[in-house]
Amino acid sequence: MKHYPYDEWLLYVQGDINEKLREEYESHLYACDECLEHYLQAVGAHESSLPILTNEVDFTDLVMAGVKEQRMAEEKLQPQLAKSKKPFYQHAAFHYLLAAAATLLLTFSGVFQFLASYASSVEGPGMKERRPSVTEGVIDKTFAWMDSLEVKEEVNKK
Repeated sequence: MKHYPYDEWLLYVQGDINEKLREEYESHLYACDECLEHYLQAVGAHESSLPILTNEVDFTDLVMAGVKEQRMAEEKLQPQLAKSKKPFYQHAAFHYLLAAAATLLLTFSGVFQFLASYASSVEGPGMKERRPSVTEGVIDKTFAWMDSLEVKEEVNKK
């Protein structure tokens, strides 16, 4: 795992890095305790330049009001999202029913039985005997030659 030094975390806190690198640093913070410690030290060192909250209660109320507005906006979008459901033919259940219907249709119409009889006639005894390929012939002759050499060596040892 790559660790980022304190100096780079200081640049991150000051906002002196590009957006891609910022996202990389943020995702790294979730996995690395060592870099989290460097980040916290950088925030502590840069704390004096951060704005001071004079009234923390007002700040909290402002944040909660923003959250409430966001929630209300999402609730207004819910009916629109409900209308944009997928049509029935894009659901998996429709595809399963269609496949089952096609299978039943082909079964009762005799298509599968015809295919089975056709396959058995192709595989039947009327087929010609398969001749070995040239490669198989060369391999068989090579092994036979090597076996004859082994027999000759055994005869010569005796």
